[in-house]
Amino acid sequence: MTNEGLKTLKDNLWSTADNLRANSGLKASEYATPILGIIFLKFVDSKYKKYEDDIKKIYESEKGTRVERTISEIAIEECGFYLPDVARYDYLLNLPEESDFAKIIKEAMEEIEKYVSDLNDVLPKDEYYTLVDQATGKSVIPDLLKNFEDIPTDTETDIFGEVYEYFLGQFALKEGQGGGEFFTPSTVVKYMVEVLAPTEGKILDPACGSRVIIMTTA
Repeated sequence: MTNEGLKTLKDNLWSTADNLRANSGLKASEYATPILGIIFLKFVDSKYKKYEDDIKKIYESEKGTRVERTISEIAIEECGFYLPDVARYDYLLNLPEESDFAKIIKEAMEEIEKYVSDLNDVLPKDEYYTLVDQATGKSVIPDLLKNFEDIPTDTETDIFGEVYEYFLGQFALKEGQGGGEFFTPSTVVKYMVEVLAPTEGKILDPACGSRVIIMTTA
């Protein structure tokens, strides 16, 4: 994907999401967490698909043997997490209109957390009950799911990282630098790493917030 194409994608995703925010009456700070959670769901679904065939093959080869494992155990070993059917993006995207979307998204997040202890009580859940169009009284979650459906996955560019970072920056601009929280642009972060010029080991920044950088030697 070209830089221009990537910029257009990010701008379009933000424009649609921000219009839906306006309809909900939420502030940017209230909207950020559930939105980033939906991007997370799209990301983990995309990653899981890359491992899914291998996971199923291993499961079938072990089935009925002494080393038989559950498909969730194999998935965690192969790609780091297990994605239950109720948390699959296509499943959420194709739910009937009358569904309780907030409840279903919450349950999807709980199911993902269930299989990875590091995620316990980390993912957004109750925040999805606030995503309601004030004019119609309907959830805006279906429209948000459709919006992020178009994020391409067949590219070597870190699309999800780009989109996630872009949205963080836009939320910071909308809300302003309040409460002692600041968004550091990626160009500044890269420059800091270049100045440090690490050659071995790891760098730990305990105050990095959502941006985690770990440098290791090959």
